[in-house]
Amino acid sequence: MIVFLAPDEEIYETAITTLVETHPDIHIEQGLLSAGVLRAHELARQGTEIIITRGGTASGIKEALPDMTVVEVPITGFDVLRTVDLARQYGPRIGIVAFPSMVIGVDCLGPILDVELRHYLICNEFEAELRVLQAFREGVDVVIGGVITGLAAKKLGVPYVPIQSGAEGILQSALEAKRIFAARLLEKLKGTLFRTVLDYSYEGIVSIDREERVVIFNPVASRITGIAGPDALGKVISRVLPLLNLDRLLHTGRDELGQIIELHGTEILCNKIPILVNEKISGAVATFQDTGKIQQWEAAIRKKIYAGGHVATFTFSDVIGNSRTILDAVAIAREFAVTDSSVLISGETGTGKEVFAQSIHNASKRAQKPFVAINCAALPTQILESELFGYVGGAFTGASPKGKSGLLEIAHGGSLFLDEIGELDYTIQGKLLRVIQEKKVMRLGSDRVLPVDVRIIAATNKNLKQRVDHQQFRADLYYRLNVLRLRLPSLRERKEDIRLFANFFLQRFEKKLNPPLRWNPEATERLIHHEWPGNIRELQNIVERIVAVCRQEQIPIELVTRMLRDDDSAESVIQSPICLPGDSAEDIRQALIKTRGRQEAAAKLLGISRSTLWRKMKTLGLRG
Repeated sequence: MIVFLAPDEEIYETAITTLVETHPDIHIEQGLLSAGVLRAHELARQGTEIIITRGGTASGIKEALPDMTVVEVPITGFDVLRTVDLARQYGPRIGIVAFPSMVIGVDCLGPILDVELRHYLICNEFEAELRVLQAFREGVDVVIGGVITGLAAKKLGVPYVPIQSGAEGILQSALEAKRIFAARLLEKLKGTLFRTVLDYSYEGIVSIDREERVVIFNPVASRITGIAGPDALGKVISRVLPLLNLDRLLHTGRDELGQIIELHGTEILCNKIPILVNEKISGAVATFQDTGKIQQWEAAIRKKIYAGGHVATFTFSDVIGNSRTILDAVAIAREFAVTDSSVLISGETGTGKEVFAQSIHNASKRAQKPFVAINCAALPTQILESELFGYVGGAFTGASPKGKSGLLEIAHGGSLFLDEIGELDYTIQGKLLRVIQEKKVMRLGSDRVLPVDVRIIAATNKNLKQRVDHQQFRADLYYRLNVLRLRLPSLRERKEDIRLFANFFLQRFEKKLNPPLRWNPEATERLIHHEWPGNIRELQNIVERIVAVCRQEQIPIELVTRMLRDDDSAESVIQSPICLPGDSAEDIRQALIKTRGRQEAAAKLLGISRSTLWRKMKTLGLRG
């Protein structure tokens, strides 16, 4: 709040006339000298931040209330001109009896107005009468000054003309008070914001000045260190937290980031930075956090990302190809998408089964729900079971005490994509069948069932019917999954699309190359006539390899031939995954013989993962 404290009635009236309309938020009151100081005390208790007044009243308030902001009403040139013009009627010798702040810069007016101005300065109200007497003893014709000078002149019966503050000075002081008030409000807002950041930061913050004394010690710093903030403030940092070595930065001027410090048995991660003002070190600040808390946050973030990361990104517009076979597959898949039945996608490795699975999900009514994918051949049986169905705390050794939601629960309302379904363990097949039939899931170690609404999309590169005949896959699960059947053509069956894929992958991998690469027509013909046992994935790898080694603007046929030959020689014994009828002990023996005992090559020959081959060899008692 701003208050204008007028020392006399005349200034009071002028202030009302001047400020009521232009600055209605400034309160106007009266108070002269001692009375003004008493009123200032009352105003301060009521929350007044700035007082506008002049002369002795201003000096008295400044002395009595050093924390109060006082804006003095200036004596303008117009004020003095008006006063001197009135005073010269008494004679040319004019005595100015006033406080120093009231007569700054008036000496130059004497020659201009053809008068003699003499100064008789006073420091308090009790000196006014003596100075008036002195002025007349020294031959002045009249005295001018403020209210206190007028009272003394009236008592002594001598001529007097008051220096009145005009509208100009009052407006000037009001604007100055408003600027100060706005600046203080801004500083207060900044201070509140700064204090809020310090108090509610998740990091401990300690700052020192150039004398190594603590000037900031926030609540988190108190919690981590066990030192109360008031006990630390103002003390030398080496006595408060010697392990922090924050004072060292005042001498080195170098940042110290990512330090791990042990403090009272707790490890903290600490960053220390010097504070530079005009390129000079004026202090240093340290921020730190308990590493255990950081690990908890990281775990929570990972959990959130994991839970929210089940999103299908591919749509049918991402399917590349103009061949009749792939267009038919897309048309069929679009029809399947509008239903809610299970879909079984079959096709060789690398034909894009997951692309179609995601596209079916995104074209269905479940598009806004989770799309959860899992590779049934990538995990051991026990882990796969816990991932699919979840478990309660303590269900098995190593299980989280809090338990875990299974992928079937996470996929509720959406789709569950089971890749390489043919590798699913026979026991888990029975549990999955029960979930599909009853639409309920029970976590491992629990006796409580949870309802789930999940659409199953399965994919395989095996002949599931043949596996059913060999009692390697449950017939009832097969028929549950094989409601809608979608077969994806191999790249050999859609050779007209090879050129499209070659250009697509070339554009993807050459983004940073300048100038860009382009295919020699003979090179693309060589790609078209290749058999591509690994289908689209193999073509993608070849193109990426070509981009990495090609040093010409046009990719020559020789480079393509060499890459294909190198690929064939490295895996010369590997053929299409469908070349063997099954994965019985005899099939595995033959694959190992053909690959000279190389398990990775044998697994590719059989169309299974290396971990699956290892499990089957162990089960069948075979040696590599």
